[in-house]
Amino acid sequence: MTPDQVSIVQQSFAKVGPIADQAAVMFYDRLFEIAPAVKTMFPAEMGEQRRKLMATLAIVVNGLSNLEMILPAASSLATRHVAYGARPEHYPVVGEALLWTLERGLGPDWTADVADAWTAAYTTLSAFMIAQAYGRPQAAE
Repeated sequence: MTPDQVSIVQQSFAKVGPIADQAAVMFYDRLFEIAPAVKTMFPAEMGEQRRKLMATLAIVVNGLSNLEMILPAASSLATRHVAYGARPEHYPVVGEALLWTLERGLGPDWTADVADAWTAAYTTLSAFMIAQAYGRPQAAE
């Protein structure tokens, strides 16, 4: 990721803050729509899960300017996801749901540059997480 992409991700995510609850609902609704089989990996009551998603995204987004700082937490998260039943092929689906949510949440602020920056961020982190969890890097787009 370039420094400009990091800045774009951070600035655009700040605009999601006011609609964080709605964005989390949109994300999981979209994820379960495009990958219904993953729904069994999640609790019936999603309130806490939605809060964790947005908190984790905030930590990651804020840490992008110092990627080495967030990699240990990303590695731990990747390992936990294996225990929940996540597989490498789930990462692109999650990325698709995330980008879809951001596009709708940001509306006219979702530009080609914003899409490219978020894609770069997600691809970078998901490839790292897949390598940490499964021992081999795989494309996450």
